[in-house]
Amino acid sequence: MHKQQQPQGGKLTIAMVVDSVGNQGNGTSNSALQWAHELERQGHHVRLVGIGAPVYAARVRHVPLVSWVAAKQQMQFAQPDDDLFRRAFNGVDVVHVYMPFAFGRRAAAVARQMGIPVTAGYHVQPENVLYSAGPLRYVPGLPHLIYRLFHYWLYRDIRHIHVPTDMTARLLRRNGYRAKLHVISNGYSPRFTPSPSSRRSGDGKPFRIIASGRLTHEKDHITLIKAIERSRHAQDIELVIAGTGPLRHYLDIQARRRLKRPASIGFHRNADMPDLLCSGDLLVHCSIADIESISVIEGMACGLVPVIAVSDLSAAGHFALLPQSRFPVRDAAALAKRIDWWIEHPEERAEWSERYARHTAQCYSVRSSVQAFVAMEREAIADR
Repeated sequence: MHKQQQPQGGKLTIAMVVDSVGNQGNGTSNSALQWAHELERQGHHVRLVGIGAPVYAARVRHVPLVSWVAAKQQMQFAQPDDDLFRRAFNGVDVVHVYMPFAFGRRAAAVARQMGIPVTAGYHVQPENVLYSAGPLRYVPGLPHLIYRLFHYWLYRDIRHIHVPTDMTARLLRRNGYRAKLHVISNGYSPRFTPSPSSRRSGDGKPFRIIASGRLTHEKDHITLIKAIERSRHAQDIELVIAGTGPLRHYLDIQARRRLKRPASIGFHRNADMPDLLCSGDLLVHCSIADIESISVIEGMACGLVPVIAVSDLSAAGHFALLPQSRFPVRDAAALAKRIDWWIEHPEERAEWSERYARHTAQCYSVRSSVQAFVAMEREAIADR
């Protein structure tokens, strides 16, 4: 039986259900682990449930073809297991589900059988799914169909849904979601902070541009490569793209063909990202579809000035604090002009580096995000 509701303000025990808990190359896994650590730091108790979880570990579920595509983006699906769920949920106050797939759906059903309130997060954007589906992404009405499918699978029975951005909330409302939507940034870890020994261009060093994100079509790294090729300072620019995915070979070929200097394209451990970001001069984010983009927040927290694509399907554009930090999505010529402006205005870049770091610390700390999440969980418990 589920224990009695805790008094308002008491410490909570929360089960967090994530298909791939232990995969720190996956953004959702990183966010879940980050929140779990911060929840524990704030005095709450967390039980992680999924592949790679320290106590409540799930087995891998192999879905023909889909698992192969997902693995290229550092994603695995977990096998539903009622016994695992009952052990993990015994005595918790609330269950929070991250993904609308079989593992999360069955976890929610078992939690309800046990009389435990369930909340969910919206971390899988249908447009991102479709960009991995080849020609299917051009089928009219398919994004709406996937929004409705996710709703049918999981979210129709959830009264409180965490969404990372206002854009996500608007998309869900537009596609018929009626639950209470709690807009809470995923936040960034305090490990990401400006370093006094940060590398900057000058003294013969190349100007380092950093991009971070899966090597997939919707992240549109090819636009960045084309923009650097067009730049007046192409011979002085060093490109680093941190990520993994099915387009790595293609991007390697394009970078070798188009760029004056060798580019570094490939996976970086999350633990190494603060040092990498602090080594850069500019952060460029070309993504076409993004629910939030923690990589941009982490870069800004390290003092990197961002240049971000403005897209109707990406929330990242709202991070830009001035026009020179945004450009029209897929427009390599416009991006090249922005890159040149920041290279040619080092004093403004230094000033805005400090401003972006301060702004990020004030608005996107994981501490404040987790406090808002706990408030959502208490509201869901009170609604039981």
